[in-house]
Amino acid sequence: MPRSAVLDEIRRLDPVADCQRIVHLSTTHDFSFDTTRSLEFALFRTYCVPSISGLLDRTGEFRARPQKRYDDTDIIVSTLLEHGYEGDRGRDAIRTMNGMHRRFDIDNRDFLYVLSTFVFEPIRWNARFGWRPMIEVERLALFHFWGEVGRRMGIRDIPGAYDAFDRLNLDFEREHFRFASSNATIGRATLDLFLGWYPRPLRPLVRPAMYALMDEPILEAFGFPRPSRATRSMVQAGLAMRARLLRLMPPRRRPYLRTEHHRPRSYPRGYRMADLGPPPGPDGVEAGSAGPPGPSGRGPA
Repeated sequence: MPRSAVLDEIRRLDPVADCQRIVHLSTTHDFSFDTTRSLEFALFRTYCVPSISGLLDRTGEFRARPQKRYDDTDIIVSTLLEHGYEGDRGRDAIRTMNGMHRRFDIDNRDFLYVLSTFVFEPIRWNARFGWRPMIEVERLALFHFWGEVGRRMGIRDIPGAYDAFDRLNLDFEREHFRFASSNATIGRATLDLFLGWYPRPLRPLVRPAMYALMDEPILEAFGFPRPSRATRSMVQAGLAMRARLLRLMPPRRRPYLRTEHHRPRSYPRGYRMADLGPPPGPDGVEAGSAGPPGPSGRGPA
């Protein structure tokens, strides 16, 4: 096992009682980059479900304010990972998220699936590209952490066992992943947002690299082109090289906190939780969502 400044503490903790502390240590010290990238792809996966992408497409948020929608999601999720769900900041983040989703009649199965991606996509990313493997305590802590967040959102029927939630995730994808025009619209808008973070000359290289990180069900559901075998190999080799280099670097001593990032495109003067979410629509109804969809008026406000 490569060196880690926090792993000894994680090993001593309980994945149920101490899940907030474990998730904080794991995601802000050892896997900050990996957590962010894996959760971006977790959201990509949710857009492969027509009932989810259709709602997002109807709100128009991806066309009007894609960067703000990304930043709002990032702020809420990062607040929970960094500060837990029991403190004032975590409770405020969940209250804000529930307020965004209260007006929508979202099927419980849809937001159960979205919640499951927040558990299992970081674990699967780590298995492919992690600089060290997650230990069982970390995997179980993610399961218990997001399960409790889901309960506080009012999500029903969350499986009580890790393996059962994993099966729910995989079974849902087999049943519901299929191409739809709304998938393609949301997928292209999200991909264009990510590409916009890179200098223009690099974008023709980044786009096929993004495709190379997507599996066949995602590519088919979005209607994206298949990357070449050589492109897949180069991207995977690059991430494997990154993992090897990280093993040689000294361990991180201080947490990397995304909530402290300056977000000039969305919040040039800083943000408050009250600033998050879309503005009221023409009829005064909020449009759009950030993060895992919550119950429409059935959960805690």
